[in-house]
Amino acid sequence: MSFGVPQGLNSPFGDDADFDTIWNTLASALREIHTKNASILSFEELYRNAYKLVLRKQGDILYKRVKKFEETWLSEQVRSKLRALLSGSLLAGVTKAPVGQTDNERRVAGEKFLRGLNEAWEEHNLCMNMITDVLMYMERVYCLENHMPSIFTATMGIFRDCILRSPIDSNEGSPIVADLLSSVIMLHIQMERDGDVIDRHLIRSTIHMLEGLYETDAEEETEKLYLTSFERQFLDASSSFYRSEAERLLRESDAATLLRHTMRRFNEEKDRCQSTIALVTAPKIKKVIEEEVIRKHMRDVVNMEGSGLKYMFDNDRFDELKLLYDLIIRVDPKKVEICKAMIQRVTELGQDINKAADAATARPGATPANGEQGEQESSKAQVSNVLALQTTAAIKWVEDVLQLKSKCDAFSDRSFGADRDLQAALTKGFTGFVNAFPRNPEYISLFIDDNLKRGLKGKTETEADEVLDKAIVLLRYLRDKDLFEAYYKKHLSKRLLGGRSISNDVEKQMISKMKLELGNHFTQKMEGMFKDISVSEELSTGFKTHVSQLDGGETKKIDLGVYVLTNTFWPMEVVEGQLQHEEGVKASCRFPPEIEKVKNSFEHFYLSKHTGRKLTWQANGGSADIRAVFPAVPGKEGLLSKERKHELNVSTYAMVVLLLFNDVPAGKALTFDEIQAKTTIPQAELIRNLQSLAVALKTRILIKEPMSKDIKATDKFFFNESFISKFLKIKVGVVAGSNKVEGEKERKDTEKKNDEMRGGIIEAAVVRIMKGRKELTHQNLCSEVISQLASRFVPDINMLKKRIESLIEREYLERVEGAGAPSYKYLA
Repeated sequence: MSFGVPQGLNSPFGDDADFDTIWNTLASALREIHTKNASILSFEELYRNAYKLVLRKQGDILYKRVKKFEETWLSEQVRSKLRALLSGSLLAGVTKAPVGQTDNERRVAGEKFLRGLNEAWEEHNLCMNMITDVLMYMERVYCLENHMPSIFTATMGIFRDCILRSPIDSNEGSPIVADLLSSVIMLHIQMERDGDVIDRHLIRSTIHMLEGLYETDAEEETEKLYLTSFERQFLDASSSFYRSEAERLLRESDAATLLRHTMRRFNEEKDRCQSTIALVTAPKIKKVIEEEVIRKHMRDVVNMEGSGLKYMFDNDRFDELKLLYDLIIRVDPKKVEICKAMIQRVTELGQDINKAADAATARPGATPANGEQGEQESSKAQVSNVLALQTTAAIKWVEDVLQLKSKCDAFSDRSFGADRDLQAALTKGFTGFVNAFPRNPEYISLFIDDNLKRGLKGKTETEADEVLDKAIVLLRYLRDKDLFEAYYKKHLSKRLLGGRSISNDVEKQMISKMKLELGNHFTQKMEGMFKDISVSEELSTGFKTHVSQLDGGETKKIDLGVYVLTNTFWPMEVVEGQLQHEEGVKASCRFPPEIEKVKNSFEHFYLSKHTGRKLTWQANGGSADIRAVFPAVPGKEGLLSKERKHELNVSTYAMVVLLLFNDVPAGKALTFDEIQAKTTIPQAELIRNLQSLAVALKTRILIKEPMSKDIKATDKFFFNESFISKFLKIKVGVVAGSNKVEGEKERKDTEKKNDEMRGGIIEAAVVRIMKGRKELTHQNLCSEVISQLASRFVPDINMLKKRIESLIEREYLERVEGAGAPSYKYLA
């Protein structure tokens, strides 16, 4: 309803009517409006009366009279009605007076009070809207010119003061209605939190009233009564509630129950702010729950015995751990507690894997220093069996680590959303326990070796690629990558020279992955090994062509294949021979004349193409295919009555041994000592090969007397004329010839040689750094060296100091005299 400025209308009171006369009319009209009799009034006439008073410059008096009227009306009429709604059960929330009524009775009384207050507020709003229309000219002229609040705003403040800020009774110090109102609303909210159903619309109407009232007539947004009166009490009460609830849940429930309950509380409070109170409170109540339930107790929840993170991880509770993560990330973006717990759990499980591997690879007591040769050989056989078991345990260690890694990856994806902080924590945990296991480089290399020899058979290309990728992941955790390189080259050499790899393409694929992960320098020698193999195949083909062009000669009867290896690419034990490398025994062999002739022919062929080179033959690494003829045995029936021919695939040493029996008459034997004297094969190698030829049941080409697994110097060996096999081609494996876990002596030797290699690498890094910097302090030089070499290994500080001292002695560096800190200068 609105009115314009009247034109040419006369007041019924005339221009000389006094203020009181007109006011009495207006006051009577205001009373009719409040008593819901506005339909009998002429609002146009009332507007003209108010307009005339403002024109007479009596707007100030009119403004004050209206405010006084409203104050009186609210104080005498409305307040008394509200006080009549107050009951003892209702007042118990804001007074200390004991009451015997239940919460439900208080809820009913509260709803009655809220309906009365809402009705009073709605009527006041409705009446003031009509009265504001009557006094519109006063609003536009007097209030605007004098910078006074609108009459609507002023009377809203009167409602605030006369109703909400009025005491609930006449007693001194009595609580005010606003306190009672907050108490009633919070009682209803608490009942809803406890599972009861409340009248949300009624609460929302009351909250709307508080949002429409302000602390002052300036009506600043930050001064809404909702914010200054109710919300503060609501948040304080909620803090107390959630503090108590969290403590109760910690005592009475498990972690998963607490987490689900907390998430449900978040949703409830969000819904409450949308439908019952105000959206502006949503982020604030969220912070209350986060503080009281999560931040203060997240460590307790994470570490809760029997249901915390450890339990969730061990029992694949992906959803529960995701819930824990989602809640903690609300208060801690760095997820410190989860990261710490994950590192601890991964480390614990990793240590269990390490202990299991240690237990499985524990070797028996030391071999006695003295005793019969048979006892010593028996002990060696026992050690060989133990090493085989240790190799199985080594591969299982890697598989267990990879299984744990897969489990962690699953949690990372499904529970942590591939969170980088959690991934870094998992990496830290794996790096810790993997490097705490001293044999990790060897075991990882053995795992790859086993897969490249047999583990990938029958797998698709995708499955094989997954296995190789898992091995690469383990390499990322290794600190001693150079030691892994030493083992990998050793195992790779045996696969390449023994033809044991399932596929050269897969081998090269693995090297490509290592190259991508660790750099060109890491795979340079391995690539050189493959190049040697390729060049050797071309040489063998060329030699065959060369032999085929010769006229006659025995060399035509022997097909020779040779691997020519570059010393710097291959492990020393391959280049020098295993025994020569380990025990200083020269790995020599006296070849039969027919073989010697072919060998000399190849040397002549090779040196004619490559002058200035020297070939050293290593019989310990080769193999041979020979045709064996087993004569008919007189007086026997079946297969033994006929001549039998077989193709035997044997080691080079075994070939040399078998060819000796071409010159041994039937029924005659050679002793172990005689065989060794004729061949000069090292004793340990000869024992291994004779065990394969005379002890292994399926490849017993020779007969040993006395028959036993152990080999003695006086044992005799006969050609087994009664040998039978259903296969035409027979592979004679060499005992303990595959890649296995190194013994203690071998491992120490490998580490010693690796340390020697590290010394050279450290010296090269020092010289490279000093050449560029010219002068550096000792501390800065050590830091830069460690930084440069960290991708391959972590240099030992004592070794680094010794290398620096060695360079000073050899006049690559000199100490700077008089420097404040120990410093070095590069000598060009």
